[in-house]
Amino acid sequence: MLERLSDPVSSAQLLVSAFLAILFLQSGLDKVIDFRGNLAWLTQHFAKSPLRGQVPAMLVVVTITEIAAGGSAALGLWQLLADGNPRHALWGAQLAALNIVMLFLGQRLAKDYAGAAALVPYFILSVGAIVLMGL
Repeated sequence: MLERLSDPVSSAQLLVSAFLAILFLQSGLDKVIDFRGNLAWLTQHFAKSPLRGQVPAMLVVVTITEIAAGGSAALGLWQLLADGNPRHALWGAQLAALNIVMLFLGQRLAKDYAGAAALVPYFILSVGAIVLMGL
């Protein structure tokens, strides 16, 4: 295990998996814990967009995807530490990128261009993680 920590690729895989696990588990669990609050905010946010009637379904899909991404990244972190296999970490990064694409589409349709722009660094990190897990 210690040799994985001294290898640059392995340590980057571990760190990005930890980051994605924290980011997406916290975000997904927040949506579960405060579903009503998130639904109220998103309903207002999308009130003037073509997605206004789809907010409850979108919130459920995004929540499931976030928890799946975070859970896969967390499992991937454990798997990387245990045997160096990046399979679950790769799945976590792929689900993270998919989730961000969904969020990005929603922000653009809601004409929240600043919100959409704020997602770009997370998308770049997720795509970089996908590449990194393939090394």
